Amino acid sequence: MLARVSPTLYARRLSLAMRTYSTGRSEGSVAQTREFGKKEKAHEDEYARRHDAELLRKLKADIEAKQKQVAELEAKGTGKGKTD
Repeated sequence: MLARVSPTLYARRLSLAMRTYSTGRSEGSVAQTREFGKKEKAHEDEYARRHDAELLRKLKADIEAKQKQVAELEAKGTGKGKTD
């Protein structure tokens, strides 16, 4: 036999379920707040700066290696019968 649910109890359960469901943005949502956006942007900017610094470090190391190579080639070239 089915238990009979009183209309007031049914209404309370329905209102609780309806209250927890939201289709729009609520003020408490973390991902939509301005402060979260600022913090996320700061992290992205920091990552970009570190990435750029790492690229610059690698480029400088490559430039130094190429300069050494050019200096060695010039030194070899001047000793092989070049006259001024």
